[in-house]
Amino acid sequence: MSESRWNENGDLVGLIKTLPALYFTAQKIVTKMKLKYPFVLIHISTVVLILAESSRPPFACDSSHPLTKSYPFCKPTLPINQRVQDLISRLTLDEKISQLVNSAPPIPRLGIPEYEWWSEALHGVAYFPGLHTGMSLNGTIQSATSFPQVILTAASFDVHLWYRIGQAVGREARAIYNAGQATGMTFWAPNINIFRDPRWGRGQETPGEDPVVTGKYAVSFVRGIQGDTFEGGKLGHHLQASACCKHFTAYDLDNWKGVNRFVFNAKVSLQDLADTYMPPFRSCIEEGKASGIMCAYNRVNGVPNCADYNLLSKTARAQWGFDGYITSDCDAVSIIHEEQGYAKLPEDAVADVLKAGMDVNCGNYLKNYTKSAVVKRKLPISEIDRALHNLFSVRMRLGLFDGNPLQQPFGKIGPDQVCSQEHQNLALEAARNSIVLLKNTYRLLPFSKAKTTSLAVIGPNANSAKTLLGNYAGIPCKTVTPLQGLQRYVKDIRYHPGCNAVNCSYALTDQAVKVAKGAEYVVLVMGLDQTQEREELDRVDLVLSPKQQNLISILARAAKNPVVLVLLSGGPVDISFAKNDKHIGSILWAGYPGEAGGLALAEIIFGDHNPGGRLPVTWYPQSFVKVPMTDMRMRPEPSSGYPGRTYRFYQGQKVFEFGYGLSYSNYSYEFLPVAQNKVYLNHQIKSPKAELENSNALKHVPVSELGTELCSKRIPVTVRAQNHGDMAGRHPLLLFVRSAKAGNGRPEKQLVGFQSVILNAGERADVEFELSPCEHLSTVNEDGLMVIEEGSHLLSIEDKESEITVIL
Repeated sequence: MSESRWNENGDLVGLIKTLPALYFTAQKIVTKMKLKYPFVLIHISTVVLILAESSRPPFACDSSHPLTKSYPFCKPTLPINQRVQDLISRLTLDEKISQLVNSAPPIPRLGIPEYEWWSEALHGVAYFPGLHTGMSLNGTIQSATSFPQVILTAASFDVHLWYRIGQAVGREARAIYNAGQATGMTFWAPNINIFRDPRWGRGQETPGEDPVVTGKYAVSFVRGIQGDTFEGGKLGHHLQASACCKHFTAYDLDNWKGVNRFVFNAKVSLQDLADTYMPPFRSCIEEGKASGIMCAYNRVNGVPNCADYNLLSKTARAQWGFDGYITSDCDAVSIIHEEQGYAKLPEDAVADVLKAGMDVNCGNYLKNYTKSAVVKRKLPISEIDRALHNLFSVRMRLGLFDGNPLQQPFGKIGPDQVCSQEHQNLALEAARNSIVLLKNTYRLLPFSKAKTTSLAVIGPNANSAKTLLGNYAGIPCKTVTPLQGLQRYVKDIRYHPGCNAVNCSYALTDQAVKVAKGAEYVVLVMGLDQTQEREELDRVDLVLSPKQQNLISILARAAKNPVVLVLLSGGPVDISFAKNDKHIGSILWAGYPGEAGGLALAEIIFGDHNPGGRLPVTWYPQSFVKVPMTDMRMRPEPSSGYPGRTYRFYQGQKVFEFGYGLSYSNYSYEFLPVAQNKVYLNHQIKSPKAELENSNALKHVPVSELGTELCSKRIPVTVRAQNHGDMAGRHPLLLFVRSAKAGNGRPEKQLVGFQSVILNAGERADVEFELSPCEHLSTVNEDGLMVIEEGSHLLSIEDKESEITVIL
């Protein structure tokens, strides 16, 4: 029983703190007075002891438990496989089945407590009052650090920042568990689906549209949250917390024009699966060593993800070496029968997913129908045991079967680690390093701290703490809204919301104009919020609401000086009207910047920080909404007018490019001479039977036929960057490659590396990249196979290029 339960019935927090003293007092009374009915006080003291221990974390294999001390599954010195086998052998069929759902009940006779598999930590430990998840912020710890929403953090292009955020989230999660406010340590994050369509309501949860960025984000965040080192490989079998990469796979539509995620059949080519949808998950497993995967609701080419043996067992486990647990999305098993009609009976759905390799059902379908599936001989018990082996292995890796977790490696992480100053500073750093400057005509920004006399702050997002957080957020340590952040810089501030809500269904135009006219400068804080884009809500337009757009234009014309427009949003917005409006001098995109977002914005607006974020998604024009969201093709089809998707393949007008982002400084780049600009493949073919094929007049060879010597080779590339401005700045360098010959399904260009450089005014530095021919100079053919083509490959940073030639 948690403190929160006691607080519902009266304030007994103080009593709990005195329980140990009450226990020992009761013992003394019994001993000294030799009472006739000592069992009464013994009973009271036992209850008091139980209550005193109620705030400790739940765990199995308590050394004081008389029933479990001799069980092999309780011996940490034995291999986990052996311990798990012993545990499973002691379970009845009913007990086994009870453990196949997210809310796994206790097994009292074995001293095993309940376990909740479902917890969220997308950008901070999340808590949803009224929803049964494994974490609670309704006790001694009542908040957790709320970092920027993932789409904004991705704009930093900083793998070490992503790792540190994951590390902080994992430590806070363990602290909450150690405080007795958790029944689970398995977190269903990160979301590493490709942000394929700008209308997707959940795109805000992802690192963007590029598979390389998304894969590197997955590796960094997973290593951080699970307690591994930044470079990886040092974790061993211990887990600080368990990360789960979702949603596997080709999941990026929630609810669009009557098509929902539960029934959607994503028709995906082998080529697009291989070079877009699958790589982030492979990175998550092979490099990140994630201990969890979530299979998605939708079907891919007719087969539900959670019932796809080729996906879950052959690919994830056999090919990529995944050894964690696989969960369904919530109620994903039930829809296989009830909505998709893929399984004729509930028992068929249960058998399908367990035979495919899924382990735990978020929902109750496995609880309700697994036994009848066994009775009807649709499912062997061995498949149940296989799933249980994966589930209990992860719980043991978390240290939940090793006795008191407070006496284990992560047991010293206490409440002081939650909302620590270090973590709050990290949330501020993440926001300030990610916010993107999209326009800065006549160098309107930064404002002068000394000379700015008055400021009008207008807009429905200007003073909304909730909007800062995005979705899947917890209770933040504290929040600083844009208005509150700007108030730290200017005493004379006039604020007005501008309209009643983000959709501006009722605009207060006259009042807002009056406020704007009365100030020297105007900052408009506009954009979207969760009423416009979220889980289960995809957008149908890419523009701001007509009344909000109209309000922005009117206020810009009314102001004394060009205005600053700040956009809060997860998805891209067609703001061509503002981009081309001379009355709008500067535009900042701030995503959903988290608890410290308002302060980060103010620091940028007043020049205490030089912005360096870059867009992790293409910003499309409104005309893109003509493209069906259900079309999963990445590559264009000019004959039908299909423009393709993402910067890698899209052929159409753009509002802003992927990777676009300005700074208060001007940077120049140049490639230094490459020591080796030719790659010879003709003597590297592994199989003597391999033949060079011809494709669109270019010879190519499958990567699988190349020797390890070539694929382990690295080509050093050095880029010299210089800051020509008068402010120090942090700026990410994005290195792309493209084939000199376009067409035939080749990307327009492909990101192959990114690094950030911090340069003082006038300073220059050399930044080194390493290219792998097999990884960075290859493409995917229509059969889904990686191949390297002969000919020129052009490296580029901004407008500078350098050539590498592949010779067969």
